[in-house]
Amino acid sequence: MAPDTKQNLFYTIYFLLLHNAEAIFYLSAVILFTLLALYKPTRGKVITMWGFLILLFAFEYNKHILEPLTLQFMNSLITERPSFRIEYTINLILVKLVPTGLPIIGWCLVVLGFFFDKILKYIKIRFLDRKTLN
Repeated sequence: MAPDTKQNLFYTIYFLLLHNAEAIFYLSAVILFTLLALYKPTRGKVITMWGFLILLFAFEYNKHILEPLTLQFMNSLITERPSFRIEYTINLILVKLVPTGLPIIGWCLVVLGFFFDKILKYIKIRFLDRKTLN
């Protein structure tokens, strides 16, 4: 293989990994928690897996889905005359709320998933202690 081809191949792989590092991390976490949930299922592992799935979707939404989806909605809903109210609503929902809300929901599920089993166990112990005292 020619040296320039080796260098170009190296740079292609490097920039591919650099561009998708966050998505690769989220996908690895989804695979890891799926395997862990298959090995020893708990509610916390499933919630954490869903959190990483939402984070992966949020990453892909921001990188690849946001602009075409916004344009599609604009072209579909605003046909003959301009409507600033529709444009504002589309931008508010698709450009501001969804890209902000998805990562918040994803990270909340990840954090909740890590502590869910401990919280559930604590609640059960507290509930059972009260029940046995009465």
